[in-house]
Amino acid sequence: MAKSPKGKVTTSRRPTRKLQAGSAAAPPSADIEDLATSTVLVGPASAPAALRSGLLRWYDAHQRDLPWRFSAAPGREGREKRAYAVWVSEVMLQQTRVPVVIDYYSRWMERWPTVETLAAATQEEVNEMWAGLGYYRRARFLLEGAKQIAENGEFPSTASTLRQVRGIGDYTAGAIASIAFNEVTPLVDGNVVRVISRLFAIADNPKESSTIKRFWELAGQLVDPSRPGDFNQAMMELGATLCSKTKPGCSECPVSSHCQALALSQENPSIGVTDYPRVVPKAKPRHDFAAVCVVQIAQGLEQEMSAGKCNFFLLIKRPEEGLLAGLWEFPSVLVDESKTDSLNRRKEMDKYLKQWLDLDVKRKYDVVLREDVGQYVHIFSHIRLRMHVELMVLKIQGDVGQVCNNGQDNMKLKLVDENSIDSMGLTSGIRKVYNMVKAFKEKKLLEKSQIPTRKRSRRQKQ
Repeated sequence: MAKSPKGKVTTSRRPTRKLQAGSAAAPPSADIEDLATSTVLVGPASAPAALRSGLLRWYDAHQRDLPWRFSAAPGREGREKRAYAVWVSEVMLQQTRVPVVIDYYSRWMERWPTVETLAAATQEEVNEMWAGLGYYRRARFLLEGAKQIAENGEFPSTASTLRQVRGIGDYTAGAIASIAFNEVTPLVDGNVVRVISRLFAIADNPKESSTIKRFWELAGQLVDPSRPGDFNQAMMELGATLCSKTKPGCSECPVSSHCQALALSQENPSIGVTDYPRVVPKAKPRHDFAAVCVVQIAQGLEQEMSAGKCNFFLLIKRPEEGLLAGLWEFPSVLVDESKTDSLNRRKEMDKYLKQWLDLDVKRKYDVVLREDVGQYVHIFSHIRLRMHVELMVLKIQGDVGQVCNNGQDNMKLKLVDENSIDSMGLTSGIRKVYNMVKAFKEKKLLEKSQIPTRKRSRRQKQ
């Protein structure tokens, strides 16, 4: 789409090839990972050799030096090691920028250098390593896929067999098969969509299933038959660098002479290269509200409590399905927007603690402190979650472990001391909540330490 000089929106279209007759109809809403065409067209018939050779020359000269880009050692073992590296990096790169991924990838490969070592890990270990990357379902699928591959005894080497692995869709399968095993198969991600939509001036909605299938078809026609892995990486590299969303470097682009969007922009000033692909407004996020209670269990003398000794925090494991599945968090309960005041939030939290943890605040424990800490808004891809955070310090006599033993499912409860919680892998949202509580406690301690000084100064004045 493009804006005319008068500000009206116009749509530019070029005649486009129809999908092959008989291709399966796609669902009205689907993900790009799951919409590769069943009959991929490959070979030079629809793509000029000059485009391929020009793009590959540019890639050979300008590709970024990234830790997962290395030549596979000869033999099956070398190819499988390369396949594992491609798999891990591509999964991490989904929804995450390259500079962030580099550090995570390096630490991951140092700990789990092979599929077999990853398969032996626990979900909790993987979650801790993944903490901060977000979209934790990716980590769960990596572990489940590794266990499946290790059990079968061989790394799948074709796109079709890779798609049978838990969590591997069309894009990831295409990346692994072409880069590690040199299979002539395409891949389509957001960067490739941008490049193809500009090369062919595709003005259709890039989120519609029919358009996505067309991207896969064109990617299959473009892929280089002799260097499919390098070509696919070159397409992604071009989209990530020169062919960017808002400031494409068309004068330096190795395939600009083949770009229909550029040609249209030169013919018509009201059309811009950045009009492709069409920008589709994102759905508005859902607004949720939660009461979050950081429960600190204190044991011992008051001076020990204030110094941070003998203190434990109660963590609860989330359900194994759904948002942030299987991750640890502070007690949290969703509340209606109309009930976010302190009184209603505490009622809901007390009910939650009693029902699920058998933790009766009013009867079984001495409440040393219970105060609101503040609010924090955490943004998920589809949810805007406003967390109302409170700190509740409980004092008990005897074994603190009894707190976890009383719950409905004590496998989903644990007490963590302050040293451990500082070092454990927490989601960015929970880490933010914990840091808010730490800052709140430090402020309270500072205020408390200053009170005697003020009293002494008043006596001296008298």
